[in-house]
Order: sequence, then C-alpha cells, then structure tokens
Amino acid sequence: MASSYSLILLLSCCSLFFVFITATQEFAFNTSEGEEAHHYHTLQLTSLLPSSVCNPSALVGNKRSRGSLEVVHKHGPCSTLNEDTVKSLTVEEILTNDQSRVDSIRARLATKTGKKDILGSKATIPAKSGSTIGSGNYIVTVGLGTPAKQLSLIFDTGSDLTWTQCEPCARSCYDQKEPIFAPSKSTTYSNISCTATQCSELTSATGNDPGCSASTCVYGIQYGDQSFSVGFFGKEKLTLTSKDVVNGFFFGCGQNNQGLFGGAAGLLGLGRDRLSIVSQTANKYRKVFSYCLPSRSSSTGYLTFGSSGVGRKVKYTRLSGSSRSFYGLTLTAITVGGTKLPISPTVFQTSGIIIDSGTVITRLPPTAYSALSKAFKAQMKKYPLTRSLSILDTCYDLTNYQTVEIPKISVLWGGNTLVEIAPQGILYANGVSQVCLAFAPNGDDSDIGIFGNVQQKSLAVVYDVAGGRVGFAQGGCA
Repeated sequence: MASSYSLILLLSCCSLFFVFITATQEFAFNTSEGEEAHHYHTLQLTSLLPSSVCNPSALVGNKRSRGSLEVVHKHGPCSTLNEDTVKSLTVEEILTNDQSRVDSIRARLATKTGKKDILGSKATIPAKSGSTIGSGNYIVTVGLGTPAKQLSLIFDTGSDLTWTQCEPCARSCYDQKEPIFAPSKSTTYSNISCTATQCSELTSATGNDPGCSASTCVYGIQYGDQSFSVGFFGKEKLTLTSKDVVNGFFFGCGQNNQGLFGGAAGLLGLGRDRLSIVSQTANKYRKVFSYCLPSRSSSTGYLTFGSSGVGRKVKYTRLSGSSRSFYGLTLTAITVGGTKLPISPTVFQTSGIIIDSGTVITRLPPTAYSALSKAFKAQMKKYPLTRSLSILDTCYDLTNYQTVEIPKISVLWGGNTLVEIAPQGILYANGVSQVCLAFAPNGDDSDIGIFGNVQQKSLAVVYDVAGGRVGFAQGGCA
C-alpha cells in the first residue's frame, strides 16, 4: 500500500480535484358513482408519524430467500446505528438536502449529455432508510474483507462506485457506527494500479479522472451536498450473505471523507456503469436486482440481487434514455381519484424522468405538478390548508382528525403499465399540523423528472437491467 506521506501530498494537491467536481399514449379511466369509493384511501394519521417501536415486516420475513439483505430506516427504531453518532435531521433539512441531490443529478446529466432533457443469481439484502446525501437514502449491511467486517452502506441507484472509509484516514474520516475498515488487516485486499483498465473506468463511474500515488490508482467522488470521498482504488472480497460472496470486487477505500453520511460506512453503487455492483456481478446475478422500501421508519424492507423472489405479478416498463448511470423511464399519464389528469404527453416527453432510490420527493414538470395539485386539492376540500413545507406547497392541518380520506394516485408508465402509489407514498408529514402532498414541481418543464423513494414505498421494484426494463408490484413489504 502507498505510504501515508505520499497520499497526504496527493490529497493536498487534490484540493483542485474537488473544485471541478460539481458535476403519446391514451389510457381510458372510467369512474362510475358506484366505484367512487374505490378511488380513495382511508388512512390513519398515526401511520404517517414516527414510531418508537420496531415492527419488522412479516411479509419481508416470509419472502426472505438466500442472499437477502434487510433494509431499515436509519433513524427508525429498527436501525442499529448509534443515535449518539447519528443526529436526526429536521424535515426541513431533509428536504433541503433532497433539493441538493436533485440539483446534482441535473448537473451530471447536463454534463454528460449537453442537454437537460436527455437521459441519456439470487442475493437479497435488507434496506434501511437514512438521512444522508439527499436525506432519504436506505441502508444495508454487508461484509468486506477476510475476515469479513460488517459495514452499513447507503444503497443508491443514482451512484456507480461503491466505497467505504478506510484506515489510516490520511486526511479525515467522519464518525461512523462500525469500526473503520482496515485493509492492512484483510488477507484478500489489494490495490489497483494506475495502468489497470478499471482505473480508467473511474472517469465514467465518478465523473472525475483518477489520480495516481506511487503507482496506486486514486479515486475521488463528490455529491450534491458537497459530501465527498477520496482514496485508493482497491479490490476485495464482498460478502452479501454467508452463501453469496463476490471475490475481487472493485471499490473505493476512502482516505479523505467528509459529509452528511450520518454514521453509514460508505455507499453501495447500484447504477448502470461498468464499476457498479450490478455490472460487476453480472455473471452471478444477470444484472437483476430488486428492493422494497418500508412504508414506515419502524418497519423493514429488502434489497435482493438476482431474480430470487421476483413474483409473477410484476408489471414491467421499458428503460429509456441514454444515461450510463441513471435508470430512465417513460411517464405517460397520472391519475387522481381514478381520473386521468389533463396533461399533454409531450410535457413528459420534453422532460424525461428517472427512478432514483436516493431522491426523497418525486419531481414533476411544473405543468404536470400544477394539474396534480389542483386535482388533489379539489378532492381534499373538507380539510383545512396550511402553510407550505419547504419545497412542498400543498399542505393540510389535520390536527383535529384521526383518519383522513385521500384520493388514490397512480402513474402510467410506457407500455400501459399502471402503478398505484401506496397511501404512505402520497403524503409527507411534519407532524399532524403539516401534512403535505409528497410531490414537488421542477423549475421548468425541461428539467428532468425524478420518481422518488417516498412514492416507491412498499412497492416491489425490480430492475432487470440486462432485459432493459423495470417492474413494479404491489405489497412488496409493509
């Protein structure tokens, strides 16, 4: 391994390194008076509020198969992260950080395409939702090295490179739950040379050219909120479960790490690039993975590699766009209370849309959001409106209610794939006095749309990357 001294010199000169890291279909909906009741959810308000008791999903437990990882909310009672280390963010801070992530995604797409409107076997890992690099990310625990050291990693479909903090932390490391990974104590760790093909692939995976220190490849990556990781590029044994091991896994061994990672040891990159875990395990899992994000912070979900547990009820839509990292979809229509909104398909065609596990709130073209908000308000007239909550402007004061009736919202993807959003995916609460429609408008209709993780709650989301499609199924987890 390169000396700490040479790395410090490299990291010092790499201050410049961070400067440039800134990176039509018709569908008929017929609603009769007799069917009207079926187009509303009756929701207990307590289901939108945090719980102090962990209630693992029995549905997930029954579906858990070989290679399955558990997903939990970082600040929820099922999380093992130390609350002395992890400070919970306020709702306003979460939404502010979420906007930083959205801005970063737009910048990356604009850099790679030159335009805003072009997008360009069987292991399951449970997922936990957390408040880091976008504030609404989910966490899984994997093993790294020999002997394997357990590490909590954010999993992110909008990132490609997997990395973790590593000793000796030549510049700085933030506080994390588990002991920092020590490559010197693993019998299977090795550095990647500057001349290796994988080193050059870092340019695409991180958006930055790699560095070199004493012939060892050096990576650097920065996120929308200015969090970053820089260090050696290495190869190691990755253990998803005791029976699902990935030998020779390429990852970043971070020597200089700062930012809002909130106690997690690093990040697991689920993007489409060659260095993502999806591509690196293509021979084993055929570029198929799926997850279910829990509907509440007090419940659990899963992340699975391979086709294990993928049911027959999954409805697929084709991947679109030219991005090598993001997963682009085709949105054609939105319904509220069983009625299709009067939005021209060209509105969605102009912006395009991606699905992202790390973005909290779904972003829509302003034209589409205006129609959605108007229709939602029309069907929520009996509830008093209240002040906006950061980027959310359709909010209600439900202090005097125990239950609320809300119109169902569905999205229609390309190929007539209609997906109903779970009730907990429609509203976002800052206490009962400020409960908001969990969608937000972009700056203009040309900005890329994003299908966020709030709207994905409790859905089984299947990524068949090799098959060029993404699927959805109801009732993936509680």
